[in-house]
Amino acid sequence: MKKIFLIMVSGILIIGTVSTVFAGPFTWREARQQARIYQGVQNGSLTAGEYQRLERQQAGIEVNRQRAWSDGVMTPREAGRLTREQNRASRHIWRAKHN
Repeated sequence: MKKIFLIMVSGILIIGTVSTVFAGPFTWREARQQARIYQGVQNGSLTAGEYQRLERQQAGIEVNRQRAWSDGVMTPREAGRLTREQNRASRHIWRAKHN
């Protein structure tokens, strides 16, 4: 079961990373953060609860990114908000992996 889960996670990570190469800096950063989360799951430094919480946070960032681009333009204010959200998520990932 663990082997199947790790294979699925690796596949999702590869597909997600390839699809985000051309999508811009915010999406690229989201992909790197996802990779850090999956690495934590694989090496056991993240519990199931931590994983779910971090995934929900990443999903919220993705929703906000899509909302920022919904009118076709991302304003500096929207970009700053996304950067702050991603900085906060990065800290949460680090803390969860190192507690």
